[in-house]
Amino acid sequence: MSEFSNDIYTEPEGYDRNTLNNLGPLARMAGIWTGQRGLDIKPKADGPRKQAYVERIELQPIDPVTNGPQLFYGLRYLIIVNKPDQPKTYHEQVGYWLWEPATSTVIQTLAIPRGQIAMAAGVVAADAREFELVAQRESETYGIRSNPFLEHGFKTVEYRIKVSFHDDGSWSYEEDTVMLIRGQTEPFHHRDSNHLHKVAEPTPNPQVTGQPA
Repeated sequence: MSEFSNDIYTEPEGYDRNTLNNLGPLARMAGIWTGQRGLDIKPKADGPRKQAYVERIELQPIDPVTNGPQLFYGLRYLIIVNKPDQPKTYHEQVGYWLWEPATSTVIQTLAIPRGQIAMAAGVVAADAREFELVAQRESETYGIRSNPFLEHGFKTVEYRIKVSFHDDGSWSYEEDTVMLIRGQTEPFHHRDSNHLHKVAEPTPNPQVTGQPA
């Protein structure tokens, strides 16, 4: 039996249009952040290699989104990562962090310009101080898709991100991307982590500011 109603069209009424007031556990992530002590453990032909990095993450509120009766509040994000003292972009990522109050679900969508996308999710308390989201290759919903070369050489089978909030208002993340690399017998755990500090407050979503959506 489906967990959803047969009414898939009727949208909710009377909900708050101010996204910043309704982000649940994502509220502490809204704004612009920098991290100076990132660590990337990546695969190379001669084995794992550690790479330090710095990053800037912008997380801005979007207007509430509905799928019929389903209601999301969310943050649009852009991540730019560089190696220290190098202007060339080391990693870029875009997507959304979404909060569904009715089910206490957090979703992260992500896309990177390597021809890869993913969507991870988890059930999270609204006042959680930490949480973890997961995407798996075999999932028909919270899954992973890659271009043919990545499927050939670096097949991603699982992605996890753990977010932790700290008393000083900062937050940190730990990512584990599990890959099956051609020529290797054991899965490779591609890990990334950083500690982020706020450098600017978020801009209220367009429906609140009166700007065009």
